[in-house]
Amino acid sequence: MSLSHARLRPTKIAALCAIALPALLALTPAAAKTLVYCSEGSPENFAPSINTTGTSFDATEQIYDNIVKFERGGTQVEPGLAEKWSISKDGLEYTFNLRKGVKWHSNKNFKPSRDFNADDFLFSIERQWNESDPYFKVTSSNHSYFNDMGMPKLLKSIEKIDDYTVKITLKKPEAPFLSNLAMQFAGIQSKEYAIAMLKAGTPEKVDQEPLGTGPFMLVQYQKDAIIRYKAFPQYWKGKAKIDDLIFSITPDASVRWAKLQKGECHVMPYPNPADLDAMHKDANIQILEQPGLNIGYLAYNTTKKPFDDVRVRKAINMAIDKKAIVSAVYLSTGIPAINPIPPTQWSYNKSIKDDPFDPVAAKKALAAAGYPNGFTTDLWAMPVQRPYNPNAKRIAELMQADLAKIGVKAEIKSFEWGEYRKRMQNGEHQMGMMGWTGDNGDPDNFLSTLLGCDSAKTNGSNVAKFCYQPFEDLVQKAKVVSNVAERTKLYEQAQVIFKEQAPWFTIAHAVQLKPIRKEVVDFKLSPFGRHTFYGVDMK
Repeated sequence: MSLSHARLRPTKIAALCAIALPALLALTPAAAKTLVYCSEGSPENFAPSINTTGTSFDATEQIYDNIVKFERGGTQVEPGLAEKWSISKDGLEYTFNLRKGVKWHSNKNFKPSRDFNADDFLFSIERQWNESDPYFKVTSSNHSYFNDMGMPKLLKSIEKIDDYTVKITLKKPEAPFLSNLAMQFAGIQSKEYAIAMLKAGTPEKVDQEPLGTGPFMLVQYQKDAIIRYKAFPQYWKGKAKIDDLIFSITPDASVRWAKLQKGECHVMPYPNPADLDAMHKDANIQILEQPGLNIGYLAYNTTKKPFDDVRVRKAINMAIDKKAIVSAVYLSTGIPAINPIPPTQWSYNKSIKDDPFDPVAAKKALAAAGYPNGFTTDLWAMPVQRPYNPNAKRIAELMQADLAKIGVKAEIKSFEWGEYRKRMQNGEHQMGMMGWTGDNGDPDNFLSTLLGCDSAKTNGSNVAKFCYQPFEDLVQKAKVVSNVAERTKLYEQAQVIFKEQAPWFTIAHAVQLKPIRKEVVDFKLSPFGRHTFYGVDMK
């Protein structure tokens, strides 16, 4: 499972992939069922605790299980590796009763000697929480999700009661806590494997050559080319209906569409909006569709001049023609965004009005802020398609043209996707595009994770570095309230403050579209934009 292919030239990788995929399919027994998913990119790694992109989560989703999980295609929490759980009346203690007889995968590095148990649950939390844990810094010490959600301050203790019972005690009640444990950052890894790899001097193999308890085992990974999985025969819920699962890594949406037409892949994400008419006309293709739980936005670095001044942020908001961007880039696949959460999210504040497109007022606001002749800035654009943004480079060009009209000179910058995300989290930008797809159906996952003070201070997902106490107080209060109506009022107030302070230019909410071939049976859209293949069959 060498990563050395990462050093090959892109053209050579593409050629290898073109040869490798048909060869792998040819080696599959005739009776076996193979599904090929045209993934849009390579995972950062196979470490659930440090990844934040959907691309990486899709790759790890197949391998790992969680203590609790979301129902397939829905947002309800259901049992996972925990058969059942109980919560104390004060909301501070969670007791999990774990499943017995859950088997681990094995690979060339390690053959497990025991089933999943409480030690694995503790290890998977401790490696993110305890800085003295030998795995805290393996792969990366930036456990973004864990930190962004304030877990280090929230958790009081995690105790092993016995091999199949774990108790977590919180310092204060946390309404979305159980849903948070169903997110990918909390995927369970093997402590026994970790100990063995640490003794062998290769702890990184836990995250590069992973073992899980999930429905598929990792067989092969070639960066920028292919990921190959096999169904795990001993999966606790029963073997998957497909035998082989292949991720054919295909960054170009047009190439993904060509492969789908030819039957070289069966499911593809993030189609070009311009290709949708042709897709609808193809008798071999069906397009699954539902409103997206997402937001695409331009973040202002509120710690850097001139964006530390709310008047400048408001001026930029008024200078950009949002409707023209959505019309030109999203076509029929998006709606202009007003709030930092999508309209499908409960607690969405319908009464808030968007900033008007008014270049004249924008120029006056800049002058009042001390910039009568404008200023020079950077404008970062993602190098890849995302579920919330089909073409960041084109959007950046349209923004650049609008800003020039009020005297603001914006230089467009981009980097490789992993580097881009890391630099944005480090706060190296002045203005930068980013976005989010909800992970657990709770407003906290947007408002706290993306705009809270914890994630602003820890190189986390708050890339606007926005830490505004009146907003923070509302969001933190909403965490500890269990009554949904009361939480809704608090989140509605927080959205009003967000609009007043303008840490983002909200761009759009994209419709989730998934073209699949007709021979694919029972693939379900995830509200979180994930791609899960357990339960999927092939005709």
